[in-house]
Amino acid sequence: MTITAPTPTTSTSARRMPYGALLAMMLMSFLLVSAEFLPNGVLTEIAAELGVTPGQAGQLVTVTALAGLFVAPTIGLALPRLDRRSLLVWMSVLAAVSNLVVAIAPSLPLMLAARVLLGAALSGFWTMSITVAARIAGPERLGRAVMFTAAGTSLATVAGVPVGVMLSELLDWRSVFGIAAAASALLAVGLRVLLPSVPAQNAARIPVLIETLRRPGIGLGMAGHVLVIFGHALAYTYIRLALERVRFDGAFIDESAIIVLLAVFGIGGFIGNLVIGAAIDRTYRVLAVITPIVIAAAAMLIILGADALWLVGLVAFVWGFFFASWLLIVNTWVGHRMPDRLEAGGGLVVVGFQAGIMIAAGLGGMLVDAVGIELAYTAGAAMLAVGAVLFGLSGRRR
Repeated sequence: MTITAPTPTTSTSARRMPYGALLAMMLMSFLLVSAEFLPNGVLTEIAAELGVTPGQAGQLVTVTALAGLFVAPTIGLALPRLDRRSLLVWMSVLAAVSNLVVAIAPSLPLMLAARVLLGAALSGFWTMSITVAARIAGPERLGRAVMFTAAGTSLATVAGVPVGVMLSELLDWRSVFGIAAAASALLAVGLRVLLPSVPAQNAARIPVLIETLRRPGIGLGMAGHVLVIFGHALAYTYIRLALERVRFDGAFIDESAIIVLLAVFGIGGFIGNLVIGAAIDRTYRVLAVITPIVIAAAAMLIILGADALWLVGLVAFVWGFFFASWLLIVNTWVGHRMPDRLEAGGGLVVVGFQAGIMIAAGLGGMLVDAVGIELAYTAGAAMLAVGAVLFGLSGRRR
């Protein structure tokens, strides 16, 4: 994610806060990230209908992240003159096309191709949306503008899957993707109407990104960020399979109980985003270490506590509470450690996020198919712990 404050020719305090535009961007951000993780919640149904294994179906997440990994650091350079309002609109249209194809695709290869489009749309929108929000709100109200766009992304990482699963129970998983396609198309129109023109500015070049990584502690911190996302995604991509192991009164829980647990995860994330966001500037150094450790413990307790429904529910809440704040934590870390390189730092955060998801979804699929969900969760917890250590070490280097 990138933050670039404008140099306005008129006082921004004299302008009204563009809440309509910011709300549309927040909703689009929520929708894009929810679509990225939606297969996690309906993995069993997708695999059964297409005649593939859950691990193979999990590659729908892998290819999305892979496309985003390449698009995030290059979209500004590839489209250096395109008005950023138009760029966001076209990314929304691309997402609508992707979701529509997934809703009607008869085979896994076609669905994988459509998910590549979603990865490009998501990272393109994500990379530019905070920059656009900052420019239209002005430097005096930068914090509020960034909170709008970050809230959509953070909430989607924890609430998108529960919402998708609940809708799939009322309808079916293909209908959910169809709804996502229609909503993306409507928001594309909303963005075109509500957003003002945002002329392009120079994006961070690849050499600048590399030079930023070479700064003391930055490389360690970014490596920790990748491992935190990797460890979380390794477990969360297959959370549906893990919850299907949970027992109550000696029997496996049913579909409605799984939906409730996913909703508890989302509620925890919503509350965590508000609570931790209120104190993030004072606590980000500590939270950058504590958060991955708590998530690692939560992942292991999901596996070890499969015979205690109440424990799994409590753990799901705690997991959502802490992970929802991770984007706030890492972006605050960027703002404090490299205030002169916000655009470069933000781009690196997006690349790290998508790299972690891509590797986790691919490796997790092989682990789940070969040795089971338990080993995948154990490996995820280990990566989260290593990520916490690297963030702790990065804080010692200046």
